[in-house]
Amino acid sequence: MTYEILIDGKPHKLELEREDNRWTCRLDGETIQADAVLPRHDVVSIIIGGTHYEVKRERTATDVHYWVKNSRFAVEVRDPRSLRSRKAASASGEGPQKLLAPMPGKVVRVMLAAGSEVEAGQAVLVVEAMKMQNELKSPKKGAVKQVMVAEGASVTAGEVLAIVE
Repeated sequence: MTYEILIDGKPHKLELEREDNRWTCRLDGETIQADAVLPRHDVVSIIIGGTHYEVKRERTATDVHYWVKNSRFAVEVRDPRSLRSRKAASASGEGPQKLLAPMPGKVVRVMLAAGSEVEAGQAVLVVEAMKMQNELKSPKKGAVKQVMVAEGASVTAGEVLAIVE
């Protein structure tokens, strides 16, 4: 699983893989071995390199913060597979917007080529995943700047498929 995270406004890439009862974490390309358990709601107990950390999540109406010891961090986690993350990423409507693959699949149809005018909500691509076809729609009115995939291409979750300006 790959996540984009912002910690106090600084972006990081977090990749997680579970192997038996251990997690292999790659934070910005650096591999870290970690043991983690969820002892109670909004609390994670983690051992990294023999040192124990208790991380507590605090949610407010507008933000999420994590406490590690006496330090508080503003954190935003973006999972490219999450509909909420994809909608939030495209909500600004300003500048180029990326159309991301919602899950691993296969491009079955490219409906608009680069340079085509597009309306907000108009289908640009169709991706088949788990025997279901998903239309990927333009988040805004504009033009298709670039289509990064061809029909028949296999895609991974979160992969950029097209850009609309």
